[in-house]
Amino acid sequence: MPMTPRGTHLRYTFESLGQQGAEIENPLFDLLSALQQQGSISQAATALGMSYRHVWGALKHWEGVLGQPLVLWAKGRHARLTPFAERLVWAERQARTRMTPHVEALRTELNRVFALAEDTGLSLLDVAASHDLGLPQLQALAEAQAGVHLSLRIAGSEEALRSLLDGRCTLAGFHVPRLGDAAQGPGHFARALRPLLKPGTHKLIGSHWRRQGLMFRRGPDKPFAGLAPSQMLQALARGQGRFVNRQPGSGTRLLLDHLLQAAGLDASGIDGHATRIEHTHVAVAALVAAGEADAGLGIEAAAHSFGLDFWPLAEEDYFLVCLKPALELPAVQALREVLGSTAWLQALARLPGYGVQRPGEVLSLTRALPWWRYRAPKRAALPAAHRQIALP
Repeated sequence: MPMTPRGTHLRYTFESLGQQGAEIENPLFDLLSALQQQGSISQAATALGMSYRHVWGALKHWEGVLGQPLVLWAKGRHARLTPFAERLVWAERQARTRMTPHVEALRTELNRVFALAEDTGLSLLDVAASHDLGLPQLQALAEAQAGVHLSLRIAGSEEALRSLLDGRCTLAGFHVPRLGDAAQGPGHFARALRPLLKPGTHKLIGSHWRRQGLMFRRGPDKPFAGLAPSQMLQALARGQGRFVNRQPGSGTRLLLDHLLQAAGLDASGIDGHATRIEHTHVAVAALVAAGEADAGLGIEAAAHSFGLDFWPLAEEDYFLVCLKPALELPAVQALREVLGSTAWLQALARLPGYGVQRPGEVLSLTRALPWWRYRAPKRAALPAAHRQIALP
């Protein structure tokens, strides 16, 4: 029996206490989740602080709205969710996880406009930044310690830098791996990001480092059990296991392309490389944890939050960047002080695979970015007999 068509309505409310994070409250899914966890209507009612009668009535109401039974009411047995309700809860959790960074950005934007209505002296900074689990911590600290509100928009590294170049934000956030030997050449990062940054015009602000790697599910029966990171990449390139990728233009997608090229592997053989795409680390981790994919590339903190195994592949530096005149803005100066504070160090210490990296310091593009130091090797001199042939 198909679900009766119903529209989805989004609304928000004002409460005396501010909401932390990006939780989305929904009475139906709060109710179904409580029933799924508690195993009975009476225990679910207790957990929700409601009466049995209220919960029973609410379940009947939602069954009428959706046109589908939600609970199996077998006499003498605990109430449990129907297969339809279980699928509904699973799908909503997937959507909620995928949208978390965007919901958080919407919530903070609403806070921004209402804060403006109350205090026209509030400092505001428009930020376009690659997804990072430390940014909500920085938002909270900037507002609490410096009265600076970060109006955050999640974007891939390339898109964030283009937003800065086009004047659509004051600060951009992007990340690059510590590539080590510059003899590897400029590679994907230089080709993608270098045209969007200009020495003397753009100024880097140090913030933090983080660890990226392969996230996958535990268990001896899983596709990558017992494999080392390099072997996992080789197995993926052979089409072994289902991979969930990040969107083109994201720093994590650039990192994957770099790692595959360095290993001499072809991305076209990876199952899901071009078809199974997510836009945040938590969405990738959620898909792997739910069994919809076997592996994905992402940060250690996201893998840890979903109980996944993690093979580190690279450490990378996360930078904020602005145009040179913006360094004189009081809000940018205040944010740099927050980045250099003990509170920022402590906030990152609570995230697995994170740490500060010259926080708040203004850095040189050509010194901070490894591929900017790259110089193409000189060609060896040809024997005299061949010089006329070789020269144009």
